[in-house]
Amino acid sequence: MMNEPKKSDPAIVAVKPTNKPVQKTAAESAEPRAGAKGNASQQSTDRTQCRASVSQALERVRQAAKARKKERFTALLHHVTVDLLRLSFYALKRNAAPGVDGVTWQDYEASLGSNLQGLHDRVHRGAYRAMPSRRKYIPKPDGRQRPLGIASLEDKILQRAVVAVLNAIYEEDFLGFSYGFRPKRSQHDALDALMVGIQRRKVSWILDADYRSFFDSVSHDWLLRFLEHRIGDERILRLIRKWLKAGVLEDGIVTESGAGTPQGATVSPLLANIYLHYVFDLWAQQWRKRHARGDMIVVRFADDSVLGFEYEDDAKRFLEEMRVRSEVFSLTLHPEKTRIIRFGRFAALNRKERGQGKPETFNFLGFTMICGQKRAGGFQLQRRTRRDRMQATIQRVKEELQRRRHRPIPEQGKWLGQVVRGFFAYHAVPTNYRALVLFRVRIAQLWKRALARRSQKGRRTWKKMLRLIADWLPRPRILHPWPERRFAVTYPRWEPCA
Repeated sequence: MMNEPKKSDPAIVAVKPTNKPVQKTAAESAEPRAGAKGNASQQSTDRTQCRASVSQALERVRQAAKARKKERFTALLHHVTVDLLRLSFYALKRNAAPGVDGVTWQDYEASLGSNLQGLHDRVHRGAYRAMPSRRKYIPKPDGRQRPLGIASLEDKILQRAVVAVLNAIYEEDFLGFSYGFRPKRSQHDALDALMVGIQRRKVSWILDADYRSFFDSVSHDWLLRFLEHRIGDERILRLIRKWLKAGVLEDGIVTESGAGTPQGATVSPLLANIYLHYVFDLWAQQWRKRHARGDMIVVRFADDSVLGFEYEDDAKRFLEEMRVRSEVFSLTLHPEKTRIIRFGRFAALNRKERGQGKPETFNFLGFTMICGQKRAGGFQLQRRTRRDRMQATIQRVKEELQRRRHRPIPEQGKWLGQVVRGFFAYHAVPTNYRALVLFRVRIAQLWKRALARRSQKGRRTWKKMLRLIADWLPRPRILHPWPERRFAVTYPRWEPCA
């Protein structure tokens, strides 16, 4: 071992370098800083030690999936540790409705350590049994009922842990134009990609494609065959089979189905993306490279896809082949929601020359896409909040206000302010300012009517009401940047698959 030099040795005294480059002396050489040891990009510390160890383990899975695209992972269940189960538990909603077991988040947390250890032991020795989901219906904008399945708390914990492991693999396989239910991707990312694609590419025709009852039509046999392309761990596949076959409890009767994934389950979005990755994404990417004569863009969010074409013939051929391919994999395109329309920079001019009026519009992720014009002239793709979605939200606020009618005014104002801010957080995009103003006005009108019905003497003038509105309801303003600006930050260079 080398002897350490004395601190008084002038050769190693660290001196701040001078700013004057006139004369370079020995005093200008400062002691260099030691370099970082190990892999600097690897996460070594975090708020808790388990979080760091879990992230490093999944990072190694991700790197292996990225390096070997066709390799099957034969050992994955050991990544489902007690630490990962704990992280999954704390990622759940505290006030979520319980499943058929009736266990709430607070009940489970009371003995969290022993509960997670017991769940971990049952999973790894094969004694875990999935419980049926509790059926619940929520209203859809068109008046129909959407069936949801509420899983038990332990099923949610385990599903979230397994999804974290599988995401490390499939996030390296999924294509760029798939946006639904993926980490670090949102509805606005899909909207930005669609709008930038229509504005920058030669898009004259839009194919708006939607599957009919997609989550109820997924074939279990095909889904497991798709999973086996990358997953060779039979224990993981057995867990997924248990969740698919668990069934649904409704009116005291458990029903099992040979197809579909339960909507509302934590694992369902990932399974849906895997299914459509092989059924639609890979095929659409190959079709674009081999058969498209002109430009073609693809944006998919879950089972809702929007494709842009330069030529109408390409759009018609793709739709016909997509319909045939979907039937092979037990899927059916919705006859009313799937259509081809003329849309893009030259749509208004072409329809005007033919005497067909304004260009048609289409809906995507809560917005209506419109071929508009800038103030100075020129094409501008505009977004408006869908009327049916806004009306459904207003109706829910109206019903809730009736129940809160006799609550204190500050309590009502605080709740309505949260409603308005939540609406603005999603819909406050450029070219949608009028919808924001309209929504705030309608909420203010409902609030005034609710306060007037408190009693026969409870009438309020608009002068007093405007003060309450100014105090509690935020003013409308655009919160999101223009799509091309945010898209340029997310994707520094344009890629056709993005």
